[in-house]
Amino acid sequence: MEHAEWEPDPDPVASMLSVLDLAGSDARTTEDIFTGVSQSMPLGRVYGGQVLAQSMVAAARTIPDGRNIHSMHGYFLRPGDSAKGITFAVDRIHDGRSFSTRRTQAFQEGVPIFSMIASFQDEDPGIEHHAPMPDGLPGPEDLPDIEAHLHGLHPMSKRLFTDRPVDLRHVPSPIYLSVEGEREPSQAVWMKVRRAIPDSPDLHRAALAYLSDLTIQESILRAHGIPWATRGLKVASLDHAMWWHRFGRVDEWVLYVQESPSARGGRGLATGRVYAQDGTLLASVAQEIMVRVPEPEAV
Repeated sequence: MEHAEWEPDPDPVASMLSVLDLAGSDARTTEDIFTGVSQSMPLGRVYGGQVLAQSMVAAARTIPDGRNIHSMHGYFLRPGDSAKGITFAVDRIHDGRSFSTRRTQAFQEGVPIFSMIASFQDEDPGIEHHAPMPDGLPGPEDLPDIEAHLHGLHPMSKRLFTDRPVDLRHVPSPIYLSVEGEREPSQAVWMKVRRAIPDSPDLHRAALAYLSDLTIQESILRAHGIPWATRGLKVASLDHAMWWHRFGRVDEWVLYVQESPSARGGRGLATGRVYAQDGTLLASVAQEIMVRVPEPEAV
């Protein structure tokens, strides 16, 4: 799909909700095949956060009532085509007294593009602690919205960033056009869905997975002063792991604290923690990416 043919979505929140509403058999049946569509993307590739969230939704459709996802581990196998439908096949690996395990494979034209194993658990009492939210960060209301960082871009290019279903506020600043400040392998991002969405806890967990793939790669790029606009830069998600610790709404501000412990051999590892605005730890995330930076041109 050529960039010129892409038309930004007039209602990206509705579009996100639509792609997370899969067609197919409902829970407690034996036909665990579901189908979905993709949001239109400027380069024609399926957004990774979308397909992992859809895979979660498919798996959750086969889970007994009262069990919620607490972890997932997935691999991005091939780039998907956003103009084509996606089929999700769920394997019921195990149902125990407290836990259920599912494998979801996402296919296009019979070829797998994403593979995930997820675990679900009954709500049980137990010991509890969590790492505190970092102190001293500005709140989302104290930061400019994304529009303030896009001066000079063509209006159509601006809409690549502004017509997303989520509002993003970077600390210290985005790295779309340039990398400001220290070259450190860490950043934080306030994020929320741009308007209220239905109250379903499963939907909010899936939407948090959708959001978790948006910016986590940036701690790796920020460490080396590499903005997204770098000509010839190639970045692709290789895998994604996520753990849900506590429920939180994604149509309220959450803080995504990100850091990169290592980059080597064309791969970088990034980790993240997602906090509610009151400091409650909601989820943890880890992702490895392929990153290829073009060689500097000879003078």
